[in-house]
Amino acid sequence: MDNLDKTSSYRQILKYTSLFGSIQGINILIALLRNKIVAVLLGPSVMGLMSLFNSTLQMLSTATNLGIGTSSVKTLSEQMEEDDTYRQVRHVRVIRSWVMLTAIISLVVSLLLVPLLNRWVFADGDHCLQLLLLVPAVPMMAIFGGELAVLKATRQLTSLARISVLNMAFTLVSALLLFYFVGEKAIVPYLVSVAFAQMLFTIIHSYRLYPLRLSLRRKTLREGLPMVKLGLAFVAAGICGTGADFAIRAILNQVASLEIVGLYNSGFMMTMVYAGMIFSAFDSDFYPRLSKVNRNIQESNQLVNRQIEVTSHLLSPMLIAFSIGMPVLLPLLFSSKFIPVLSMIQVATLSMFLRGMKLPAAYLMLGKGDSKTYFWMELYSAVVLVVSVIGGYQLFGLIGTGIGILLTELIDLLVVYIVTRLRYGYRVSKEVVRTASQHLPLQVLCLAVTLLLTDIGYYVAGILLFSVSLGLSIHFFIKQK
Repeated sequence: MDNLDKTSSYRQILKYTSLFGSIQGINILIALLRNKIVAVLLGPSVMGLMSLFNSTLQMLSTATNLGIGTSSVKTLSEQMEEDDTYRQVRHVRVIRSWVMLTAIISLVVSLLLVPLLNRWVFADGDHCLQLLLLVPAVPMMAIFGGELAVLKATRQLTSLARISVLNMAFTLVSALLLFYFVGEKAIVPYLVSVAFAQMLFTIIHSYRLYPLRLSLRRKTLREGLPMVKLGLAFVAAGICGTGADFAIRAILNQVASLEIVGLYNSGFMMTMVYAGMIFSAFDSDFYPRLSKVNRNIQESNQLVNRQIEVTSHLLSPMLIAFSIGMPVLLPLLFSSKFIPVLSMIQVATLSMFLRGMKLPAAYLMLGKGDSKTYFWMELYSAVVLVVSVIGGYQLFGLIGTGIGILLTELIDLLVVYIVTRLRYGYRVSKEVVRTASQHLPLQVLCLAVTLLLTDIGYYVAGILLFSVSLGLSIHFFIKQK
């Protein structure tokens, strides 16, 4: 590609990363306001209980959705390249037919699992009724995932952005009203109402693009079998990730308390959600584009490396500002009761920079539909995460959970680079190495500052590191104009 194409590619990555990053930034503010409401009105223990219900919901959704939300993006994205409108419409009908079947299956399976989940997850009493009331959210999430996949694959980025904004507004308003007037008993109604709202907002936009047509005939369902076969492997892989989150919270609830679960959840959410400002563009923009060029090694490598560069330059100054400002932000956004999780957040923040360098390469497995490799990578990563976080907590308390997250991301980064090089011919570019050599030392120094310095020295050193990182990033983006 010539220099013009190269610049255009960087600009496209930056454009959509910035678009969805901005939306995710608003989402973060709303999520923080919501958590502030829960923290002030209900406290850490109820936040822990809500995180257990939410983890249970996510696990049920992942285990029963047949992976259609992931596999259908790849298959439909490839068909969009062929410019065959009839086949595209037909494939959307196949996707929706399987999604409807999945929604029915997920409802039945979730109902059957309620007694077991009540026994495995909760140590503080009987929550069967609440789990039963939570079950309707599972098929709603299946429908939401299928329709969202259609919008992603067809590059309806404006609709995706609008849906995100609507979901955010509903989340905040419903949290404020329900938790203020109902209190702790509002947890399940809140989760179900959010699932219904995101399903409703999504189908309104998706049905406008492709009017609803379903067919449960054997011929129609048979057409979707390759997609489902690929999706089932993604389900198994997804269960590893959500299962790991579920296991960590359940184990912490058993060996510690609901308060510790609430503190861990708040720290994990703060770290992951903040970095998600940048990562949010991956599913909506990067994954469909990577799926289209997955058969071309050179173009795939080029796209992955440029995504790593842009992500690293966007993340680095943001993470430094986030980590340095955390002593002020944490009590402001939650309450003084959450101060014990401060060190965990600051340690885990470094892991987000490593995650930004890992994820674009990891998406090669999805883009190429290599479900077997993706499954084994997710399984090993889940095991490492659970062992590292629980082991870290047993050894060092809450800061140990942050060390466990950091260790997991470091190992993941190395393994992903090795596997993608051997299987797909991925090569890290010189530009990526240069970017890492600029920003990674600044991230490590930032962590050292948060752990070793106090008072005026802490903020002076932090501002200096932020200024250097910001200067490097601005210089990079100016060059792309």
